[in-house]
Order: sequence, then C-alpha cells, then structure tokens
Amino acid sequence: MTLSPQELHGYLSALVRRDLTVSTMIWGPPGVGKSSIVSQVARELGLEFTDVRLSQLAPTDLRGLPVAENGVSRWFPPEFLPRSGRGVLFLDELNMAPPTMQGMAQQLILDRRVGSYALPDGWFVWAAGNRKEDRASVFDMPAPLANRFVHLEVRPDFAAWRAYAHAARIHPHVIAFLMYRSELLHALDPARPAWPSPRSWSVASDLHAADLDVAPAIGEGAAAEFMAFAHLYGSLPDLERVLAGEATNAVFPAEPSASYATVTALADRAGDADRAARALGWLTAASPEWTQLFVTHLVGRLQATGQLAALTELMERDAALTDLVHRTLTGQEA
Repeated sequence: MTLSPQELHGYLSALVRRDLTVSTMIWGPPGVGKSSIVSQVARELGLEFTDVRLSQLAPTDLRGLPVAENGVSRWFPPEFLPRSGRGVLFLDELNMAPPTMQGMAQQLILDRRVGSYALPDGWFVWAAGNRKEDRASVFDMPAPLANRFVHLEVRPDFAAWRAYAHAARIHPHVIAFLMYRSELLHALDPARPAWPSPRSWSVASDLHAADLDVAPAIGEGAAAEFMAFAHLYGSLPDLERVLAGEATNAVFPAEPSASYATVTALADRAGDADRAARALGWLTAASPEWTQLFVTHLVGRLQATGQLAALTELMERDAALTDLVHRTLTGQEA
C-alpha cells in the first residue's frame, strides 16, 4: 500500500485511535520523512517514543545479559526497552540490521517479548526501512519476519511537503523554487553523497538563511539551479508596494521563472487578507494561470498561519473580489 506522507500520518494515527497494535513496517526512499512522521504522530497523540536502531546493536543488547541466580541464568533486559505507559517502540532502519538481529527482533515483533522481557500493553511496534532499489546498505528481510508486518510504502509528495514547509518556516526561496521545480523535491543520486530530498531541503533552507552554500546539502546540480532562481528575487517588482496597493504601474514579469518567483513570493509575504486582496487585484494584468497558482499557494500559506478564514470573510463581503477570483481561475475576460 503506497501512501503520501500526509496519508501515512493519517493511517498511523488511526491505528493508535482504534488501539490496533498490529506490527507495522514503513518502506520508502531515504530522506522522505519516515522517522519524522512516526515521531510526529507519537508526539501529537501524547505517546511515549522509543527509537531503537537494531543495526547498531548486538543480540545481547536486545535480549539482555545473562546473570546467574540460584544456579540458573536469568536474562536482564536493556534499560531502553519500555516498562510501563503507552507509546511507540520504533525499530528504525530495521533491514539494515544483519540477519541475526532481525531474527532476534522477530520474537519481539511477533510475541511482543524477547528473553525474559515483555512489552507492556498499550505499546505499538512500528518499524521503517529503505528499499533495495534505493541503493541502501540493506539485508533481505526473512519471509517469516516480513509476514509479521502490515506493510506501508511512503512516497515523496510535494503538496504534503509544502504544507509542512509553511508550518516549519522553510525559507520562502526554497518553497518558491520547488513550486517551480517540484521534481527536485526528491531526486536520489546514489553516486553522490549529497542529493535533494525533503530532509536535505530543510538543511538547505537553514544554510541559505545563513548565506552559506547549499550544495553540501542538495548537491551541485540542484544547488546551481536553486541559486540561479534565488537571484531572480533581486530583479522582481517591489512586492511590498504591490501588497500595500501602491504599485499600480509595476509590470508583471514575462519570463516564466521570474513569474513563478513573483507569484510565490507574493503569496509568502501576503500575511493577511487585506494584503492578499491587493495582490489579487494587481495580478489581473497576468494570465489566469498565474492567479490560479497564487491562490493555490496562498491557501496553504494562510492555512499555516491561521489567516484563511479572514480572507474567506473578506471575499464574502467583497463581491468584486469574489468575481475577480472566479474570472481569473476560469480564464474568463472581464
């Protein structure tokens, strides 16, 4: 079953709300956000979260150490395994663990116990791993272990990432660029150490905000395209005057990448319903597809900042503005 990050979030949340403690394996390419989605679900639902990397453990690290008691060996389990409460035991990078460790985990996944340790009721066992086609250093998962899981696959999804990016305050240049070149949201290049992914774009956002080269995060090719796009911002119309309603003579740029930059920058800077309405009025000089892009981007931006209701209320009060949006989105002439 293949899901977007947003759909995966909803699926995992439903497992928790319905108290379905079925073991769940999440597959997907590196950097797509598997681990962060799991931790986000746990945090939002008030669950404890224990992240165990089996690839970094030896069998005794999971089963525990044998200690003699009255002539009998007793296995003392490790301190990182939960003893009480309610939460998620997350076995990240499961298939990077060697077969001996995967075999050790099989008992924990199937029987919810290993050695003398028993996983408390109310804990969910979820795991994640990369696929072989991603050129990750993984081992084959034994069929008996694979059969213990519900299998979900997460794919990169730009719409879901854009919603996250607004909430996480990713740099506007990064969001605008990926609106223009969404295929670079995730572009795995196994031959190079740095390549674009949702995770590496978050790092690139921080580097760019600090005026540092983003190539170490996303690779030379994507960085060159991104920086060329970012430089366009210096040649855009005075967007603050547009948003203030003071730039009626400003010309909408004709070059496509500059048009993308203008529209997405306006949406990012709109901030409130009044500024958004002024930007819509100015965009009547552009073709309808640019207004449509502006509205699409604006909705996500205002949702993230809690301002969407104010824009809706303004449009309900302003028949001319409502008609403008309708005409530009349908391509009708005034």
